[in-house]
Amino acid sequence: MGKTLKPTCKMCRREGVSLCGREKCAVKRRPYPPGAHGKKRQRRLSGYGTQLREKQKAKRLYNVMERQFRNYFGKAKRAEGDTGQILVQLLERRLDNVIYRAGFARTRRQARQLVSHGFIAVNGVKTDIASYLVKSGEEITIRENKQGKKVFDSVKDAPNLSETPSWISVDKAGMKATITSLPEGETVTSTVFDPKLIVEFYSR
Repeated sequence: MGKTLKPTCKMCRREGVSLCGREKCAVKRRPYPPGAHGKKRQRRLSGYGTQLREKQKAKRLYNVMERQFRNYFGKAKRAEGDTGQILVQLLERRLDNVIYRAGFARTRRQARQLVSHGFIAVNGVKTDIASYLVKSGEEITIRENKQGKKVFDSVKDAPNLSETPSWISVDKAGMKATITSLPEGETVTSTVFDPKLIVEFYSR
């Protein structure tokens, strides 16, 4: 399973927005690109450059590689409806993202680790594939023999760092989340990147 090993906050600074989900993200202190001359060399982007940066933001936000991201775009393009919204819907439906959105992990990277280490079950079946796309009606749970782990000590009482979307119903006491519907309409509007620019990038 491919993954990026680059420092998360370094990527946040490159894109000019917090993508890691951490409260103390470095971009809040140093809102300019990394490197010795990052603060001085902030050039105006061309149309292509703007589209590229939006695509990179989305990739880095959901922690996916280029080939996998391109596959998501291909699925979105083949489906009926707004390609940009469907792309965001597919990314939002990733199991690691759902774990993060439900408040069971502090960052998407931590959520991915929980999934890959076998902490998560879908409809009672252990699932260790972070890219698994959840479906409406499915129940996502922290496996019973894993609920006592230290990583979950503060989950039941701590507020979500990520706002729980309306299509996920969370029971923190039971350590489970239910997919009540698929994300659509306003619920798939991204505040971090513009999906329309990503569509334009791949449609060149």
